This record gives sequence, C-alpha cells and structure tokens, in this order.
Amino acid sequence: MDELELLKKDWKKQGNNDFPKLSYNDIYKMLLKKSSSIVKWIFIISILEFLFWTLISFSFKDYDAFDQFKTTDAKYLLIGLSVIGYIVLFYFFYRFYKNYKTISVTDNAKRLMENILRTRQTVKHYVAFNLIFLALSTVSLLFIEFQQDKALIAKVDHAAANGNALLLYAKVILITGLGLAIVIGLLLGFYWLIYGLLIKKLDRNYKELKRMEL
Repeated sequence: MDELELLKKDWKKQGNNDFPKLSYNDIYKMLLKKSSSIVKWIFIISILEFLFWTLISFSFKDYDAFDQFKTTDAKYLLIGLSVIGYIVLFYFFYRFYKNYKTISVTDNAKRLMENILRTRQTVKHYVAFNLIFLALSTVSLLFIEFQQDKALIAKVDHAAANGNALLLYAKVILITGLGLAIVIGLLLGFYWLIYGLLIKKLDRNYKELKRMEL
C-alpha cells in the first residue's frame, strides 16, 4: 500500500479532528513522486525485455534449423525486419525515457495528468507494435520456409502430385496460427502482469489528481 493510501486509511480511523494537515502541494508532490517512479520502471522493464529477447535470438542464431534463413533472399528479409524492429523499439525507449524526464520536472497537476495519459498511450502503442511485429515476422518466416526448406518443399510437391496441396497449406497455416495465438496469449498475459499493473497505478494517480482539480 502506498503512502497516500496509508494516510487515507489513518484518516478514516482517527476521525476528522485528527487529520494530518496536508496541503494541495503536499499531496501533489506525493503523486508526482509515485508517477515518476512508475514511469521509470516502465522504461527499465522495457530495456530488460529488449535485452532478454535479444539474448534469446542470439542463442538460436547458430542452430541448424535456421540454415535456410541464411540464403540471400531470406537474409535480406530478416535484416530488413530487424532494422525496422530496432528503429521502432529504440523510438519507444526514447519515448519512455522522455516521459519519465518530463513527469519528473512537471510543475502542476494539469500537466502531470496530461503526461500520465501520454505515458499510458505510449505503453499501449508499444504493446500493440510488439504483437503486430511478431505476427508479421511469423508470416515472413513461414513464407521463407515454403521457399527454402527442402523437406517442406518436398512435402508440398508430393501433396500437389496427389491433389492435396491446399490441404497441406491449410494444415501448416493452421498449426502456425495456433502456435502464434498461444505465444501472443502468453505475451498478453506478461504485458498485463507487468505493464498493465503499472498503468493501473498510474490511472489511480490520475484519478486522484482529477479529484484535486475539481
């Protein structure tokens, strides 16, 4: 339970006559400190998440299963996706850091409320980008599989000879889609658990500030 909530709890127990004499500015400073800390953690966690997935990608880089992705066409596609991914992610890191610095020096409740809303929007866009980018990357890798994986190409040729090519494509797409849905579901759970809870705390601060402004 945070400092402001503890004070409210004590106020209810002690009665009106024992209220601590907190000014508007005192409460605002508490909310500012809390909001700044939350946004700082959003920035830190996003960096740690990036490092984690980068480490995972490098650990799989030399696996034999990824040899078909080292051909010229596949390599250019993967490089292009990586460049786009890194550019957008570093943009979000910059936005998270900028939000943190902006909130840290905010000098009034109205601006703090605006910065909280801006931070919440940035987090939503960050989560949406990660999930959409994952889906697009999966589709691209599946396309490369059909073009470069000799075993899969042989299966497709065999299925085509028997008139079952469409069925094979449907099975591969269905399995890939199911796997992607599971991964996205797990990521959504992670994002809700980490970023969602932080945003929920920011929303509480926003509501407190809104009540103060009324």
